[in-house]
Parts: sequence; structure tokens; C-alpha cells
Amino acid sequence: MTPATDPLLQPFSLGTVRLRNRIFSSSHAPGYNTDGTPSERYIAYHEEKAKGGIGLTMIGGSSNVSADSASLWGQLNFSSDAIIEPLAEMTERIHRHGTAIISQITHMGRRNVSNDGDWLPTIAPSPVREPMHRGWPKQMEHSDIRRVVADFGSAAVRARAGGLDGIELCATSHLLDQFWTPLANHRTDEYGGSIENRLRFTFEVLESIREATGTDLLVGIRMIGDEDQIGGLGREESADIAHRLAASGLLDFVNITSSSLATEEGLSKAIPPSGTPLMPFVSLAASIKAAIDIPVLHATRITDVASARHAISSGLIDLAGMTRAHIADPHIVAKLERGDEDRIRVCVGASFCINRLHQGLESLCIQNPSTGRETLIPQLVSRTETTTKKAVVVGAGPAGLEAARVLGERGHNVVLMEAQDRVGGQVVLAARASERQAELAGIIGWLESEIAHTGVDVQLNTLADAADVIAEQPDVVIIATGGLPDTSFLRSGEELVYSTWDVLGGHATVAGNVLIYDDHGGEPAPSVAEFLSTNGVNGIELVTPDRLVAQDLAATTGPAYLEMLYENDVVMTPDHQLIRVERAGERLLATLRNVHTRRESTRTIDAVVVEHGVLPNDNLYLELRDASANGGTIEISSLTGGQPQPIPSDGFVLYRIGDAVSSRGIAAAIHDARRLCQLV
Repeated sequence: MTPATDPLLQPFSLGTVRLRNRIFSSSHAPGYNTDGTPSERYIAYHEEKAKGGIGLTMIGGSSNVSADSASLWGQLNFSSDAIIEPLAEMTERIHRHGTAIISQITHMGRRNVSNDGDWLPTIAPSPVREPMHRGWPKQMEHSDIRRVVADFGSAAVRARAGGLDGIELCATSHLLDQFWTPLANHRTDEYGGSIENRLRFTFEVLESIREATGTDLLVGIRMIGDEDQIGGLGREESADIAHRLAASGLLDFVNITSSSLATEEGLSKAIPPSGTPLMPFVSLAASIKAAIDIPVLHATRITDVASARHAISSGLIDLAGMTRAHIADPHIVAKLERGDEDRIRVCVGASFCINRLHQGLESLCIQNPSTGRETLIPQLVSRTETTTKKAVVVGAGPAGLEAARVLGERGHNVVLMEAQDRVGGQVVLAARASERQAELAGIIGWLESEIAHTGVDVQLNTLADAADVIAEQPDVVIIATGGLPDTSFLRSGEELVYSTWDVLGGHATVAGNVLIYDDHGGEPAPSVAEFLSTNGVNGIELVTPDRLVAQDLAATTGPAYLEMLYENDVVMTPDHQLIRVERAGERLLATLRNVHTRRESTRTIDAVVVEHGVLPNDNLYLELRDASANGGTIEISSLTGGQPQPIPSDGFVLYRIGDAVSSRGIAAAIHDARRLCQLV
């Protein structure tokens, strides 16, 4: 397929705006703004997608129009004229690259909090509590309705003044569709009851916007095609709403999604993680497209080019939203245009990006450390302008592979030594746990392919020692040897337990009653519970010292794991530490301590599996440290400030990265490698 024949690369008219291709990034709030206006970090993040050739970037996820819909999580604030000037700079920079730009605007209604910002009560059609944000809204009076309708019109004027091509209203469990759904609208006046009444507020908002801006601005709506909640809006009524909206003449497009965002369970379906089907709701979007005569956009888990191409070429949708795909690789279109489709870094659905947001952190990518850090870590690696170096990287897990890739892209002569017969390190084990984890292998697949492009000399089955490294006469040595499972916290019985690695690597056969101890909080322990359950093990108890099982898994990943644990009858025991393990005849006796009462209890089981992070596998680093010119030291101020490390005049420099430093995970390992090596 050539650029001339690729359906994704064909232009498309969205209202009066001509898009250069059929790919867009849907509105989302990555948490990069602090004052309700676009920060330089936020602009650079979206500009990178424009540089990469995307046809349309939608900004401002959940950008608010009213004071009682506070921008508390890095959203843009369209309730103030302060947005106009910085927005104009952003739109100019996006347009410079030939990309159209639209912002979402909304009033979040009950999907917000009242104990932050200006401490105003949230509002909704009826005083029905929203499970996600755990607050009771004020029932809107008619004066509130008139005020918010006017606020939408004023926000649209600011959007036009800021140079935007259009706006998208948000009806994904926000105020607009809170009026639509019987779950949140119990009114008996002209805004409740019949579908005509429940849509009245939405039409008043659309009319306010059109009266304020005329036809100068594209206006669309993102809406749920099926709430998938007992008592909520189903497909037929949602399709009827879409038809009524499209027939009004007030909209230029509809963007279809699915599942209520008012609960964590619903959110996990609306933003599905790895291990779930690709494009799960494209048929829903297609059914609505068949019933209306304005363009239909869709953006749920379209992670790869083949899926997007199928959706467009089959006429299922008009524009394919590849949002998380562009977090993984903002240059998708540019790679398609130059025939490098095989070099696209494909999203693996790890949900690291959205999970961080629900932990109160900014959105980042598990495999692309440049995303959201474009001002310090450019998406494209530049070639060195000085003398090329000989570099030795030891360890071919994600840290070592990224180090080798970046050094190779820089133009250096790179040798990568790996003790195993394959690259990937512990990601290979993680991907074995279940179908839910299998896509993680894509991180390694892309890195392995990229180091082949740069000519890295990969030496497998090489258990390198100091002499092997020095024999290469290196200028730079990167130690990425990872870590080894830590079971040293036990008072006794360390030799009686298995690590999660033992189980997934096939070194331990586990049967009978199994206690899994999770002092990590992420995916490793519950994924092993799933692995064992899938392989016929019953009687599993998952114990954690945390207040909640899988406490670090929020938003999309947590509910899916909890569903799995419940379905497999896994007993979940929070608030308990594993103290010791001892033999009890043919079985084991595990002693637990309640972290609050300090009361001890015991379990008689057949096996104990422990996830407690890793300790650095740093023997080689320590052997080389004294012989290195820099003593293995990384100058922190240079590293964090985007400056090269000081280079001594004689000898090789030595650095260690990833789990060879401390137990932190895939994202930290790749980030370590990228920012250290980009200026070597």
C-alpha cells in the first residue's frame, strides 16, 4: 500500500475544515496544565503529533465552561478570557504543520468534586450521587440552567477568538448526558421525563453556541452509544438521541464512545486495557453512522494501523481516533507516508498513561519516555556531532535495549551482551502471565527491531564479566543487568517460598492451596493469580499489607483484575504482612500480621508465592566501578537538566540503569536509558 492508496492518508472534509488525512487524536487531559491555560509542555505534546502528520488533534479533554465545573486535573478553563492568548499561540503552532485543532468543552456536572477549587457545590439534573467522585450534587434550578447555557456560548466565543477550528461538546457522563440518562435525571419539569424534555438542555446549549459563533466554528459532540448500566441508556435510545441531534442542523459531527464513566467498572470498559478486543465498539459507531447523515468519529482502542485502516476502508466510521496510539508514537502518519509502517511503535494497552492520571499524576507512556517530556527528551534521537564512541551495554531487558537503540541512533558502535538466549528480560515473563499481559511483548518486539535497524551487535548467551567488557575497549559501559526477586524481608523461611518469576518461568510447579503475597501493588501478583487459576489451581489467597488489593491499579486496569479475582474465587486479604514461613509436615505454615492491630494469624497451605520487587543485580557494576573513569557516578543535575554527563579525559565511563539501580519497573527503566544516552 502506498500513500496514494492508503485509506488512512486520504483527505476528508469535516464541515468547512479540510483534513489532510483520516486520523485524529481524541480529547483528553494528560495533566500538563496548572492554571487552566495551555502550558509549554502541553503545547509541545500536541505539536509533536502535528509534526508527525496527524490530520486533527483534539485538545482540552473535559475543558470546563463554568466556575462550578472546576478544572482540577490539568484541564483547560474556558470560563475565563485568560485562555484566549495562550490558546492562540497553541493553535498557530499546530496550524503551522497543517493540522486542524479542536477543543472539547464541557460542564462536568456531578462528575466533579465540591471540596476543591472554589468549593462550589457540583450541580446535576437531580441530586443523585455519582459513584466515581463520591459527592452529592445540587439539583439545578432554572437559573442554573440559564447560566450554564450562557456559559457554553461564552466559551465558544473564546474558542473562536483563540483560533480553534472547532469545539466538541462532551456527553460522556457529563452534565449534558446526565440530563439524558434516567440514572441521573429524575426531574418532573420540562427538563425530565420524555426524551424530548431530557434533550431540551442540550439543544439550548447548541443554540446558544450557534447564536454566539454562527457557522464560523465546527461544533460536534462526543456521546455514549450505550451506557451499559442497569437502568441506563441502551443502544436504541442512544441511537435515537444521536439521530435527533444530527437532524437538528446544529452539529457538524458526532464522536461515538461507549459505557458510562460514572463508575470505575464502566470506565474500565470505556477505556479498555490490554487483553481486551481491539475496536470493541466500532460496530456500535457504525450502526449510528448508518442512521445519520453527518460524519461519525470513533476512538476506542484503535491501537494499530491495520485496525484503523479496516475501519475506514470498510466505511464503518469517517475518522479513526488513535489517541493512545499517538501517545506511544506521535509520528504514525509520517512513518506511513515514507513507507516505514513496520517502524511504528504500537500501543500495548498497558494503561500506564490513564492509570497515572487516576493516581493524581501526569499522563506518561510506559514505552515512550519522550511523550509529555518533549521539551527535555525529543521524540527523535539526533546523531552525535562529535567523535563516535564504542559502547558496551550489558543486559537486554527494556533498559538495555533502549540504551542500545539510542546509542545506535546516535551513530555509536554498540555491543549488547545478554546472558539469556533471547532479549526482553523480565518483560518476557510478564507477557506469559495471561492474555491480559501478552501485549507487553510488543515493547520488546519494537526495541529489538529498532536495534537491528541501527546495526547493534547483539551477543546472546553471553554471561559477561569485567574482563569481557574491558576486552571490547569501550568508551562507554551501560550496566542494565536488572534485579533479582527480593524475599529477604522474611524473618525465616525464605528458602521455602517461590517468587512470581519462578512461577511464570516454569521453575516452580504450584498446586493445592496457594498463598500469594503481594507487597508491590501493581500487576505482577494478580497476574500470577490469573496464571495459576487459568492452569487449574484453586484455593488461592492473595494477601497484601496495603489497604486495598492491587492498590496501584486504578481506572481501567484495577476493575478488570478485580473481576478476574472474584470470578476465580480468589480470597483477598488486605492489611496483612507475611512474617515467616515454616514447614508443617508435608505442607507449609505461613504467619501473617495485621498491620493495624499487630495481631498474628496463620495459614496452612501448599505453596507461598512472593512478589516483593527486586534487589539490584549489580555484581558486574561493582567489579567495573573502580576501573572506570567516573567511578560509576551519574551527575544528577546534568541528567535531570537535559545536559550531557561530564566526560573524564582518560578511560571508560560507567553507568547503570533500570532495575540494576533499584526496583522500579518498565517505564522507569526505559526512561533511565533514553535521557542518559540521548546526549552520549
